[in-house]
Amino acid sequence: MSFGRILSDVASREKRVIVYAPDDSGSELADVLATRNLTIDHRQLPAISSEAFVIVRDGGEFQGALSLSDLLEFLTPPIRRPDDLDSLARKHRIVYELLDDTVFVSLDRRQLLATSRELEDRAWRTGHGRLHAGFQRADAFEAQATVYRELSTTDIDIDVYVPGGVSGDPLSDTPVTLHTRDGDLDRYWFILFDDGETGSQNCALIARETEDGRYQGLWTYNEALVAEAFKAVE
Repeated sequence: MSFGRILSDVASREKRVIVYAPDDSGSELADVLATRNLTIDHRQLPAISSEAFVIVRDGGEFQGALSLSDLLEFLTPPIRRPDDLDSLARKHRIVYELLDDTVFVSLDRRQLLATSRELEDRAWRTGHGRLHAGFQRADAFEAQATVYRELSTTDIDIDVYVPGGVSGDPLSDTPVTLHTRDGDLDRYWFILFDDGETGSQNCALIARETEDGRYQGLWTYNEALVAEAFKAVE
């Protein structure tokens, strides 16, 4: 399965957030989730009703509910996924599961760099497994070469993809494998990590640049999606 197919399949899955509130407080949540391919519905509650709350549905099935204030507080950046979701309260697991395999529709380079650091840091802390990273331009790779030099000191098998290669290959004295072929992968910014053991640390970022210089794609900790992403580079 190609990266393009993975993104289109995930985008086609219906995910819905229903906000029940006595006022327009749900508009703040819509702003927070504006970069996500989610359907956000609003249901008016009587003014005397209790605190606003949110229901999450995936494919039409009820996944859970939590208060709007709790959700907004939880979504305040930076959002870092814990290593063990089972250690979280059910209401917070709902949020991670909601965002885990939902396509984002518009992020800028700075936001994607921050997400990339989160995934690379997860790989670093794990210290073993395999990591594949794709850079669309040589200068983008060169700017991150130090990060991958440090990662190469771990027991992680690292493959880096740079279309056309780079001058002097700054990682030539490391065990990092450099791929320079041109092809479909060159359209994507991607980071794929497989911990090689339980899969609990597996994660992936796949993004493609749009005409306005922003990016569309997904990042996920879903083991099945990560496995599909690795198949696309094999």
